[in-house]
Amino acid sequence: MADSYDVVVIGAGPAGLTAGLYAVRSGLSTVVLEAQFPGGQAITTDVVDNFPGFPGGISGMELAGKMQSQAEDAGVEIRLERVLAVEADPEVRGWAVCTESSSFRTLTVIVASGAHPRKLNVPGEERFWGRGISCCATCDGAFFRDRKIVVVGGGDTAVKEATFLTKFAREIVLVHRRDRLRATKILQDRLFATGDQVKVLYDSVVTEIRGSDLVEGVVVRNLHTNGTEVISCEGVFLFVGFIPNSDFLPDSVDRNERGYILADQEMATSAPGIFACGDVRKKPLRQIVTACGEGATAAYSALHHVEELKGTTYPGR
Repeated sequence: MADSYDVVVIGAGPAGLTAGLYAVRSGLSTVVLEAQFPGGQAITTDVVDNFPGFPGGISGMELAGKMQSQAEDAGVEIRLERVLAVEADPEVRGWAVCTESSSFRTLTVIVASGAHPRKLNVPGEERFWGRGISCCATCDGAFFRDRKIVVVGGGDTAVKEATFLTKFAREIVLVHRRDRLRATKILQDRLFATGDQVKVLYDSVVTEIRGSDLVEGVVVRNLHTNGTEVISCEGVFLFVGFIPNSDFLPDSVDRNERGYILADQEMATSAPGIFACGDVRKKPLRQIVTACGEGATAAYSALHHVEELKGTTYPGR
């Protein structure tokens, strides 16, 4: 028999934990479902120095841990369950959330499932994934102490993680497909302050990753000249964007061509009773602070939806 809740939150990153906290404090029966581990991408960030209230910064792991503790202390139930599908449930005028081992009936769903790192889809990538290829500098940087590595990407994440990796790597080659970095100026300044330790290859893409048992080098192609060169290295870190975790949702939830959920300023999607927040939602700024704000808004909107349903279903309540 399916467990029943007022709200099922999918994802226990900053958006999901905040949504769960606000939902419980509003008196809604709430469960947060997480496929891997609470904290989301925040736990892979070495230092978060733009979250209000922490002068000097705080590690992503510590910040996520504080969020989880606060949510659980308030009564949020967190269950490690991977969601496979969300289906309409006419009996409760809500939704059935199906996982690998359970089913949950709920009046509202808050989707805070985030996104996962995009891959290059080049020869050698699958073979050497976890054997010299990583997308988490905090997790794997120490394995490349005094070694030469390649970092792929040019946005905030790539530049921030490349700067962090200078603590370990002897030499870093940053490969970026455009003629300038897209990261904010403050992050670029920190990167270039490391001096000759980091070399940037502009207008270039990695077309192959080579090696025997482990990574030994990459093939880089210049987009203007079409010429290629082989760069010897012992590790490759990929920061080339993300793919939203939204494929378990029904077709009634509108998404853009990249799979990001379309939600309004109240976090409401095109499907009544389903709300979205955090990195799975189409938005201009993907930061921990914006995810938290959206989580709070989603819970507030879910509360009004639940009250409307219960007012109709249970007269006089």
